[in-house]
Amino acid sequence: MKPISAFLVAIGLVGVCLAARSENTTKPVLVFSDVVRGMPRGEDQAIRVLTASFKPGDKTVVHTHRSPVTVYILEGVFTLELDGRGPIVVKAGQAFVEPPNIKMTGYNRSTTEALRLVIFYVSEPDTPFLDPLN
Repeated sequence: MKPISAFLVAIGLVGVCLAARSENTTKPVLVFSDVVRGMPRGEDQAIRVLTASFKPGDKTVVHTHRSPVTVYILEGVFTLELDGRGPIVVKAGQAFVEPPNIKMTGYNRSTTEALRLVIFYVSEPDTPFLDPLN
């Protein structure tokens, strides 16, 4: 089983177990699905869940990732510029997979609203989250 698949199955099982304990049951809602290339292939994988907050006008450094990165927007609007592609705009409640080995920069283009997001990243242990570029 692929590492990300195992992670998603584990999350689903936790949700099912929690729902079984209560009188009211809930079912997960699929927010986003994608088929990706470039997942790490080593025997051990590190699963990381990070959060980030951007003030109006903030941006990331120009960077790449070694493995696909899934971003879920909690609040605000995230604009991602990928080398060789037009800007991608991801709004609250939406998700996007950033491909590996592509030069990119992320922005909060708003002049008034904050941006908050959750990042899901699977990589070889001890791999840096991103590689900054000059």
